[in-house]
Amino acid sequence: MRKLHRSARLTVATPMTAGATQPKGKHVRAVIAVAGMGSRFFPIGKTINKCMLPILNQPVVAYAVADCVAAGAHEIAIVTAPGEIGRQVRHYFTEDRDLKDYFTARGWQDKYTPLADLHSQADFTFIEQPRDDRYGTALPAIIAADFIAGDDFLLVAGDDLLLRNDGGSDLADLAAARAAAGVPAALAAATVPGAEAHRYGILHPRASEGHQLLDQLLEKPTTYGEPTAYINISRTLLPADAVAYFQKLTPAPNGEYQATDAVTAFARDNDVLIHPVTGEYHDCGNPAGWLAANNAAAQAIVVSGPRP
Repeated sequence: MRKLHRSARLTVATPMTAGATQPKGKHVRAVIAVAGMGSRFFPIGKTINKCMLPILNQPVVAYAVADCVAAGAHEIAIVTAPGEIGRQVRHYFTEDRDLKDYFTARGWQDKYTPLADLHSQADFTFIEQPRDDRYGTALPAIIAADFIAGDDFLLVAGDDLLLRNDGGSDLADLAAARAAAGVPAALAAATVPGAEAHRYGILHPRASEGHQLLDQLLEKPTTYGEPTAYINISRTLLPADAVAYFQKLTPAPNGEYQATDAVTAFARDNDVLIHPVTGEYHDCGNPAGWLAANNAAAQAIVVSGPRP
C-alpha cells in the first residue's frame, strides 16, 4: 500500500527562479520522481537519496522543485522510496519547528534565513512508491493518478538538472511553448551532436506547421544521419488523460515500466511538441554527472559573481 504524507507550503530560491515569469494558462500540477534505488552511488546511496546530494548548497531536487513552481505548478507530489531516503526528502521540504525554535532562542535568525521559506510556496504531497515487483520511470505517474486527478501535470525526474544563468525557467518555457503551439503535450529536449546519438534515447521529430512534434523515440540508435539530435531529459508536460496510457503499460523487455513507452503511445494518438531547452543539462544520477554539475554551478558563480 502506498503512503501519502502532506506538508504545508514551500519556497526554494535558486538560480532558476530568480526573475522567472510564471505562465498563465491551464491549472497544472507536478509529479517529481525520486524513488530510484541510487545504486550508481552505492555505498553512499544506501543512506543518502541521490536527489538530496548537493549542487553547491542545495540538493538536486530543489532545483527541480523551483523549476516546477516557476512553471505555475503550486501543487507538487514527490514520489519517494520508503524508509530513510524518502524521509530525507520529506524533512527537507517540511518546516522543522524544533530547529527554528533553537535558532530563534539564540538570536540566530539570520543563520536560519536560508531555511525559513523552504516549505511555503507549494502544497506538497509525498507519496511512497512501494518496493514490489514493479519498477521503472512510469510508476510515479501511475501511483500519483489520484493526485493528478483531472489536471495537466509535469512529470519530472528529481535527479536531472538544468542550469541557467539568465533567471529563466525551462519548465516555464515548456508550458509557454505548448500553449503557443496549441498541442496537448510537450517534451523538453536537450540537443547533442548527431555523432553522439547512439548514447541516448533520441526524440525523432516530424515537422508540422512550424513545430517539431514527436514522431518516435529511438533508443540509442546505432546509426543516425542528422547533424544534431534531440535527447529525452525526463521533463514532460501532459494532460490528465495521458495517465491512462501509463496505466495500460506492460513491462518492457528489460522488465521496467517505462515512461517513454507511455509518452510514445500517447504521441501516436496526439500531438506532442518537442521543445529544446535553454539550460545546460546535467544527469546527476551518476557520480561523474553530479560532479560535472557542481563544477558548472561553481564556474557560473566565478563568471557572474554570487547572487544576492
